[in-house]
Amino acid sequence: MVHLLLAVIYISFISLGLPDALLGAAWPSMYGSFGVPVSYAGFISMIIALGTIVSSLQSDRLTRRLGTGRVTAISVAITAAALFGFSVSSSFWMLCLWAVPYGLGAGSVDASLNNYVALHYASRHMSWLHCMWGIGASVGPYIMGLALTGRYGWHMGYRTIALLQILLTAALLLSLPLWKKQGGGGPEDGSQSSALSLGGVLRLPGAFASMTVFFCYCAVEQTIGLWASSYLVLHLGIPAETAAGYAGLFFLGITVGRGASGFLTLRLNDARMVHLGLTILAAGLALLLLPLGTGFALTALLLAGLGCAPIYPCLIHSTPDHFGADHSQAVIGVQMASAYAGTCLMPFFFGLIANNVSVALFPVYLTVLLAIMAGMHRRLIRVSRQRIRED
Repeated sequence: MVHLLLAVIYISFISLGLPDALLGAAWPSMYGSFGVPVSYAGFISMIIALGTIVSSLQSDRLTRRLGTGRVTAISVAITAAALFGFSVSSSFWMLCLWAVPYGLGAGSVDASLNNYVALHYASRHMSWLHCMWGIGASVGPYIMGLALTGRYGWHMGYRTIALLQILLTAALLLSLPLWKKQGGGGPEDGSQSSALSLGGVLRLPGAFASMTVFFCYCAVEQTIGLWASSYLVLHLGIPAETAAGYAGLFFLGITVGRGASGFLTLRLNDARMVHLGLTILAAGLALLLLPLGTGFALTALLLAGLGCAPIYPCLIHSTPDHFGADHSQAVIGVQMASAYAGTCLMPFFFGLIANNVSVALFPVYLTVLLAIMAGMHRRLIRVSRQRIRED
């Protein structure tokens, strides 16, 4: 029963990743039909991110009331409805409307499943879960690319993913007895509220640096996911239907990289894993900055994904080491808020740059965020080592 439920959770994380890269893959084919500028993808992304923030903040209360299994099933059902709404949208304002449940469904299921696995399974499963998310995020753009190549249109791409989400909802409903047997429906699913306030977290040495690292990481990941396809189309002249599939190379890199990271962590600590990821990410962005042609640009996206792979999970795992086990829960909550803020704001800002200046600044924008992230991570390590010496 334990292994069967774990399989359901793994499949749920694949499903969680499926919609995440769809907008970026489909947008070059979408925005013209709605008569809006290319930058308007940033509005949709921001609405989704805001919904994710709201539902994440409510996830603990919902999980305690309904249990992880029900929260997961309901959230996936809401996401399926939103994706179907996207597929039948005929105007930009309809996309904005459906983006609200799109984000609300994603946030609560992400927080609830991560928390449940942390409480009930060995730590290695957390790394593999993020790998499963990468599989979904890689497959989504390819499904959209197939829909565009087959001349079914982006509507059918969204509709296909919605159908897959509906099937998962049915599987989750059938699995509810497994959740109950494994303790998936009570207060034990959520961590206790921390007495440390937001102000208290901000006063911790290294807290601002940590928040900035999370902000910049998610800004980089989401900006690449949303705008890579548009960059390939508008700057390199690749056909939209081809670029939709090529953009999935970034998420393929994340997936493969997180699978390998699980083994590398046996030899390297969290700080070294983050440094390794930053170095590979820098190499990928360097290839994008150089005028080397389409082939190198595709390699750059794959390298960028490989570089991003270990950063996020290793940053989360190292939080107790940086701030102490008694503060880690409160700090992680603030880190997640910073991460979603980066997801919400920075792709939107690049959309303004792409629309008013040039989409060619895509690698420059990402390199600036990477530099800030690397500098703040170095500061976090230095402050953490000083705290350990003082203790």
